[in-house]
Parts: sequence; structure tokens; C-alpha cells
Amino acid sequence: MGLISSVLVVFLLGTYAYVWLTHYNIKLENSRIQADYFGWKGNLLIFAVYLLLIFLFSRIYNGFRIGLLRVSDIIYSQSLSMLFINGITYIQICLLERSVADIPPILIKTVIDIAFIFIWALGGNRIYSKLYAPKKMVIIYGSRQAVPLVEKMSGREDRFMICRAVSCDEDMSVITELIDEFDAVIICDVPSEKKNDILKICFDRSKRTYVTPKLSDIIIRGAEQIHLFDTPLLVCRNTGLSAEELILKRMLDLAVSFVGFIVTLPIMLITALCIKLYDGGPVFYTQERLTKDGKVFKVYKFRSMRTDAESDGVARLAGENDDRITPVGKIIRKVRIDELPQILNVLKGDMSIVGPRPERPELAAENEKIMPEFSYRLKVKAGLTGYAQVLGKYNTTPYDKLRLDLMYIEQYSFLLDLKLILMTIKILFVPESTEGVKEDKLS
Repeated sequence: MGLISSVLVVFLLGTYAYVWLTHYNIKLENSRIQADYFGWKGNLLIFAVYLLLIFLFSRIYNGFRIGLLRVSDIIYSQSLSMLFINGITYIQICLLERSVADIPPILIKTVIDIAFIFIWALGGNRIYSKLYAPKKMVIIYGSRQAVPLVEKMSGREDRFMICRAVSCDEDMSVITELIDEFDAVIICDVPSEKKNDILKICFDRSKRTYVTPKLSDIIIRGAEQIHLFDTPLLVCRNTGLSAEELILKRMLDLAVSFVGFIVTLPIMLITALCIKLYDGGPVFYTQERLTKDGKVFKVYKFRSMRTDAESDGVARLAGENDDRITPVGKIIRKVRIDELPQILNVLKGDMSIVGPRPERPELAAENEKIMPEFSYRLKVKAGLTGYAQVLGKYNTTPYDKLRLDLMYIEQYSFLLDLKLILMTIKILFVPESTEGVKEDKLS
């Protein structure tokens, strides 16, 4: 939907061009900076930087994904992008003026931009719905793991219409007939040999196909192509991060955690005071967690539960309506403030800013009984944020978290870390991301 996206880009760039040319540029022309420095070439450069920011933040926050995300998600994502873009632009203008620039023009522009985003998202979604009706789909499943996927996809009736479900154990002629009957196919947790046969049938019939990847699929996706012979080869290095990647990652960790500690210090002091005043108990809560290569370390968190939360000595995850969580704890968990002391773990080198969440040894052992591959997460340091934290929720299944963590490890790049850090800001105020584990997942 490039045309719909271009409407928004033109509007945002147009409002900035108006504000720049009618207010800020005029001030610069009358200031110490020579007017010819900001002739048409200079203005084009200014507009190009703004355009680059639009594409950068809209891409990171998925602000252009009309029809794929809910309207509320599009509005939230694009509005957050505009706050960052116009904030950065204002700082840029201050640097150009060499003084504190007038804030009302950029502030009014931001309000107008967000109002237009609201109208654009509603209108764009309506147009998309008219042009692209939801496809009638058949799901081919191999186990009960298909049930949660069907529930999730059924919640988006504007995009997915699952009409039939069939086991992969059915005769292939029956499966082929169903593939011919429907517009799209979902392949969920099907054994590799059968999955390959079904994929070939779908490819031959030009059917759109959705596949839930197995761990081996994720590893192959991270493989590198090598062309030494006339036979295609894929190499899966399977060694975690290279030495150069580890150095860059540690430099990013130190820079972000140091700045983060300074910026959040007032918040942490207020949080510590609130916890202490509530019940007089300890402010911090330490717990043994696992990081790279199975190393055990003490993770730091603000205490959000009663002091006797695990007096029975049994390790268990927080439930959705867990009565062990204190009133102060509910608030700090809602906006993830309880995680802030882990910045100290990053500075110490126990953790990274981005990586799989550190798991408790007891819970990791339980998960490994069901999923022997659960230890694959330990090829990199544990992290404050990552795919599983940004895309998942507290109630995401352990297997789905494992798949998300393995996707991060196999697709790692310095730029991916930067993207996930920015995406983390987006989810801080999204209630679903801080839900506890559903009661039936605790048993």
C-alpha cells in the first residue's frame, strides 16, 4: 500500500516545509548565519533529513503497515514516530540557531500531524479493506499447538478467515483438494517431510502460504550462502556471535546502560522510596538467573511482590491476577520500572541490553525436560529486551519465546540491536505486554 503511505509522507513533509520556510528559516536568515547558506540547496538538505527520519522511525515502529496491523496500533506507532521525529528535528533547529528555538511552531505541527495520522489510519484501513478482502484459509496442523495460533488469527477477522482445519495425517489427495478449494494455506507444526510436500503443492498452485517455523527452519534462515561449486550450499555457523560482533555489542551495552542509568536515576530513587514506605521491606530483589553458556548470576530487580511471596521455596511465574504482587508492584510492573536495576547487571557484564530474557535455573530445567533445545538461548548473554519481549507477552508460551530468541541469535546485527532498543520504548505503555501468565499455563 505504497500509495496510501505516500499520502502521509507528503503531508508530514509538507507541514514541516511550511513551518521551516515560514518561521525557522526566516530567523536563520536574519541571524549570524548567512542567508545564502540556506538557499534552495540547503533547504533540500533539511527536507531530505526530515524525510529520512520519517522512513526510519515508521519502518522501526511499523507505522506504514496499513491493513496488517490494527488501526489503533497504526495510530499509536505513527504518533510515537512523530514525537521522536519532531523532537529530533527541534534539537536540530536549536543547533542551527545556536540557541533555544521557538517551540510553539513545532508543537502545533506535531498536534496537526497526529490529528492527520488518526484520519489517515482510519481512511487507509477502510480503503485497504475494500481492496483486499480477507482470504478464505485452510489450516493444516500436526499437533495441538495449532489451537493457540487459530485463536490468535481468528482475532483478526479483517485479515484472516480460517474456514477449515485438517490434520497432516490425512491422505495427501484430501489435503491437495482442500488446498485447491481455498485462497491461502496455514501450515502449523507439521513434520518436515510432509511440510515439504505440502509447500511444493502450494508453490505449484501459486497459493499464499503461512508457515510456523520449527527451530531447524530458523537456524537455516540464518545460514549464509556460499558459491564454491555448481551445487548450492548453505553454511550454518552455529557459534553465536563473532569476536567483532561481541566487541560492538559490549560497546553499545556500556553506552546505553550508562546513559540509561543517569537518565532513570531519579525514577529509581522515587521507586525505591515508594517500596520502602509501603511495607518497610527490602527495596531490591535478587534472584539467580542464567546467562551465556549457562553461567549463573544474581539479577537485580525492584521488589514488586510481598516479602513472603515464595516462602514455600517453590519457583513459579507470576499469575495474571497474582495476589502476591503489592499495589506498588502492580504499578511498577505495568510500566516495567521493576526491571530498571538490571542496568547494573549490564554494566557489570552479566547481561546485555538486547538478548534472551534471563531464566531461573529451576524453570529452565523444567522447560528443557519438555524442550531439550531450550538451552540454545544460552549462546548469547541474557538481555533486558529482545524479540521475545518486544513481540511477545508475559503469557507467551515458552516454545514461542524460544523461537523468537533463536530468531534474534540467528539474525543478529548491530542495527538489529538498535532497532529492538527503539521498539522497546514503544511497548512500555502497552498493557498486554505486561500481563502475567494465564492460570492454565502455570500448571
